[in-house]
Amino acid sequence: MKAMVLAAGFGKRLRPLTETTPKPLVKVAGKPLIDYSLDLVRGAGIQEAVVNCHHLADQIEAHIKTIDNLDITLSDERNEILETGGGVLKALPKLGTSPFAVLNSDVIVRDGEASSLKQLIDAWDPERMDVLLLMQRTQDAVGYSGKGDYDMDERGRLTRRDERAMAPFLFAGVQIVNPDLFEGLDSGAFSMNRIFDRAEAKGRLFGLPHHGQWLHVGDVDALQQAEKIISGS
Repeated sequence: MKAMVLAAGFGKRLRPLTETTPKPLVKVAGKPLIDYSLDLVRGAGIQEAVVNCHHLADQIEAHIKTIDNLDITLSDERNEILETGGGVLKALPKLGTSPFAVLNSDVIVRDGEASSLKQLIDAWDPERMDVLLLMQRTQDAVGYSGKGDYDMDERGRLTRRDERAMAPFLFAGVQIVNPDLFEGLDSGAFSMNRIFDRAEAKGRLFGLPHHGQWLHVGDVDALQQAEKIISGS
């Protein structure tokens, strides 16, 4: 299995930091955010990864050249804004025709004894699933104040929450995706939510609860909170 790490965003809520540093390279406890995601990739035994770039792309490109123990390919989006789904669609030729992992680079997933991405890989069932999302309990999420994303039944099947309701789980930014879901989609900007909705409509969108700590580094306050937690201060 290959993996893709999404690293093309502007990080607007982290300005002014992200005016000169791309969000994936903003450091938490002395470590760039993207490196936490790459650690998950390594921990799952994945050897090949794709990283996309747009905002301050030269810095992302330079950083991935310093990464050891991973074969990383750049998906260059310097001349276009594609959002998450469009970025994955553009990278499909580099990811191949088999299911692959996709990770956000603005979250820190702290696992217990077992690798959460490895657990996703072990739980992946192509007979039932087109998308398998790592899910965090909304009440336990750090740096998150939303209403959650999905309800999950006893088999792990996901249903997107009603707009007026709260949901017990939110998408934790780590997933496995069947590339067939991108068939027929035109290139350009769109969210991965479009892919999730396609899978849900067929009853093939599933989730796996995360048993560990999850930190969303979405703004300056969340960054400071994550820094304190990880540094133990």
